[in-house]
Amino acid sequence: MQNYDEVLAEILIESDRLQARIKELGAQISADYAGSELLLICILRGGVPFLVDLSREIKVPHMIDFMAVSSYGVGRRESSRSARLTLDLQTDVRAKDVLLVEDIVDSGHTIASVLQMLETREPKSLKLCALLDKPERREA
Repeated sequence: MQNYDEVLAEILIESDRLQARIKELGAQISADYAGSELLLICILRGGVPFLVDLSREIKVPHMIDFMAVSSYGVGRRESSRSARLTLDLQTDVRAKDVLLVEDIVDSGHTIASVLQMLETREPKSLKLCALLDKPERREA
């Protein structure tokens, strides 16, 4: 196992600050979706730790499902502008309040593709909850 202290130049956001923000997000989501049929969708795999922490802080009943997408072509190291679905949801999103949970929004291409895919499935509502945003890298 690698010692992260040896490879990290600096910690950008302290763990306590992240956990406090996750708690705030959970409270806001609980208020916004009280009485709703809420479905949290996580894009595998990077968003799972955030999803787990966030789910614990959401105080209204909710379901969780996962999807996997690939935004990298064969032999490519940089993300393409579209995402290919590699694992689909098990849950029908139609008429449900859907919250897409993502840890980091980078270029925005993958998220834009996934939101577009989900919109065609006719959810009652569709929103994104991201822990971190890199607006300087945004392309979509």
